[in-house]
Amino acid sequence: MKTIFYPENERGKNDIGWLKANFSFSFASYYDADKVHFGVLRVLNDDIIAAGRGFGTHPHDNMEIVTIPIEGGLEHKDSMGNSGVITAGEVQIMSAGTGVYHSEYNASRTAEAKTLQIWVFPKVRDIQPRYDQKNFTDALTMNKLVTLVSPVENPDTLWINQDATFSIGNFEAGQQIDYDIKTIGNGAYVFVLEGAIKINSTILNKRDALGVYDTSSFIIEPEELSRFLIIDVPMS
Repeated sequence: MKTIFYPENERGKNDIGWLKANFSFSFASYYDADKVHFGVLRVLNDDIIAAGRGFGTHPHDNMEIVTIPIEGGLEHKDSMGNSGVITAGEVQIMSAGTGVYHSEYNASRTAEAKTLQIWVFPKVRDIQPRYDQKNFTDALTMNKLVTLVSPVENPDTLWINQDATFSIGNFEAGQQIDYDIKTIGNGAYVFVLEGAIKINSTILNKRDALGVYDTSSFIIEPEELSRFLIIDVPMS
């Protein structure tokens, strides 16, 4: 098993007032040659968006874009005719494919929104753009790893145009999570949202991450009440 440690305090940061962004990988004006991607995982932006502010209409193509609200809600509109608000407990996915325009704004006029936006390179390029979202609130119970996104079409998850799987869970201290890599040759990027966990003697605190690869499985041990996201992706 090989690992890459991504400490929280080494993330790229950009504060423009209405947007406070943290970049796990090179993005916009932030560039680090050692942090361009993890396998086909290209972007993980951890954003705080001021009330009533957001991203105006802009284009994307040939990227799988997953949005996970952490607090508050985002108002989404796109050139496919989709519009609505996604809130904490929901997940949104958009296959940009041949090209799509969209906008995202904090749906609240009084409170900040906190969200993760994640980009994954697609398995098949130039597909017809598509959009989907799903509420996972009822599934997110304590000490259970919940699959959010999967390459297999399933009514319980969102489909992604890549051999990638996203899972999230809240676990108490003393639990042991035996995680199996979902596709041979994939690696897993483990991102701590809250608390602290241990993987292979490495302690990860809030917003730290660990890339794990060249293995078929590994063990996660929460050191305290913790929440973490696992992004299981092809390494090439």
